[in-house]
Amino acid sequence: MRDGSLNLDDFEDLIERPDSGLRRDAEDRRSRTGLPSGALGRLDELGEWLAAAQASVPVRPVVNPRLVLFAGDHGVAGLDVSGHPAGTAARLVRSALDGESPGVVLARRLGVEVRVVDMAVDCPADELPPEVTRHRVRRSSGRLDVEDTLTAEEAERAFRAGMAVADEEADAGTDLVVLGDLSVGGTTAAGTLVAALCGTDASVVTGRGGAGIDDLAWMRKCAAIRDGLRRARPVQSDQLRLLATVGGADLTAMTGFLLQCAVRRTPVILDGVVTAACALVAQRVAFRAPDWWLAGQGNEEPALRKALDRMALEPLTGHGVAVGGGVGALLALPLVQAAAQLSAELPERDGDADAAGPGATDPAEDADAALDAT
Repeated sequence: MRDGSLNLDDFEDLIERPDSGLRRDAEDRRSRTGLPSGALGRLDELGEWLAAAQASVPVRPVVNPRLVLFAGDHGVAGLDVSGHPAGTAARLVRSALDGESPGVVLARRLGVEVRVVDMAVDCPADELPPEVTRHRVRRSSGRLDVEDTLTAEEAERAFRAGMAVADEEADAGTDLVVLGDLSVGGTTAAGTLVAALCGTDASVVTGRGGAGIDDLAWMRKCAAIRDGLRRARPVQSDQLRLLATVGGADLTAMTGFLLQCAVRRTPVILDGVVTAACALVAQRVAFRAPDWWLAGQGNEEPALRKALDRMALEPLTGHGVAVGGGVGALLALPLVQAAAQLSAELPERDGDADAAGPGATDPAEDADAALDAT
């Protein structure tokens, strides 16, 4: 940012699209492998996307992915809109740190390192490791239906914290980020952001969240999003103020993280509705930023579908995973790694004979041989 000031307009100039020329080069290289066009399905598209993002043909294998989880409590959870009790994000964080959460179990299976970033967990900071809490802005974000979730100063601190985490990951050599959340009440904040930016009613974006809720809780959640929307709509053109009004510290940090990842040319796989809502806010800041992101999954969350449609991102998987914590995005990671490996290692073949495959011969030679035989 210029002169140390936070000016979101700067991202328009800082973020460039992945190199389209290299994407075409990757497509040309793929056409010389001898495999029929379309034989690898979406893996071809992913390989070309990676070539442009890495600025490398052939593609480099993805060898250092990282699961980054932003954590926080939301005051709106006190309205019983979540399957988790209000103020219990610390349990989710401890489960992740102990290696027991679904996302971390899957990350361990895939050989992916995990980083947890506490932005607004409602517990004393000394109950969690210092490397987890060092970016914390506050204990729990405010109740979005009746008050701002952050002050203007807290929103800037959270946004800058997300940027700092993105820089740290890029400097550490992370070549692909799997982004997820550990939040209680986060899907209510996400639904409010999506509804505000897509111009829809609360009922259109209200889902049942990763923890699952019954019909009465769904009605309470819908009412909270409706009330949050009344507060969000007047400020929706000012993205940082919008995040301060209804987003909370963890979603604000994730938005800064996504934008700075695009600046640093670090590809990101989005997980569920919370990450998609942050991506939608980030798109409003810099329209080229979504070119650096993949949608890891689609599920039944209506706000997720609406956000991905608005960004023209097609989910890589559709297993219906709603648990959060990066699980859906992690399930898509092997597809991305497979695309990278194929793009990197499939050999090019010279000429039509090679393209026809092993054992193929020239038809004219076959005809001559048949005549000689007679």
